Amino acid sequence: MVQLAVVHAQFEIIHPFLDGNGRLGRILVPLFLHEKQLLSRPMFCLSSYLEANRDEYVDRLRDLGRPGSWDRWISFFLRAVTEQAKANSAKARTIMELYERLRTKLIELTHSRYAVPLLDRLFDQPIFQSNQLTRHGRMPSLPTVMQMLRRLRKANILKTVRKASGRRAEIFAFVELLNLCEGKKVM
Repeated sequence: MVQLAVVHAQFEIIHPFLDGNGRLGRILVPLFLHEKQLLSRPMFCLSSYLEANRDEYVDRLRDLGRPGSWDRWISFFLRAVTEQAKANSAKARTIMELYERLRTKLIELTHSRYAVPLLDRLFDQPIFQSNQLTRHGRMPSLPTVMQMLRRLRKANILKTVRKASGRRAEIFAFVELLNLCEGKKVM
């Protein structure tokens, strides 16, 4: 983790590109952790913590080169990773709780053997066109899917983003999951 803190800081100090250095510096974090087999997949976003603590982040980077600055930087970086990991774990638990709660609710609402496959699709793709759901082998015909979607919309689980018009299919959003993932109300 200390090596990662140094790698991230060195990249940010070098600042090799005209644009995108911050994004590339942040993407180094999950790639490095995955390469070192600390993550099973390169999926760890530090951006939320760094953005929430932007002033300290920038100050610590700008301070590098002064006595004791590397210790302060590494301490900040390790705290960032720790706090973001805790936040990510809490969010993952909340998402799993949402899935379990909705699994029971969807079965009750739809009275369909396709309730769980539909829920799986909603978690895979929380914004979708209605006709996309029938392209998967585990889903029924379009009229059956549309009936299930109407019930979910009526129960305020789904929100219509764009109504169907002509050949354009209706677009739905699974708002609760989107808001949970974003950490704020987006819809």
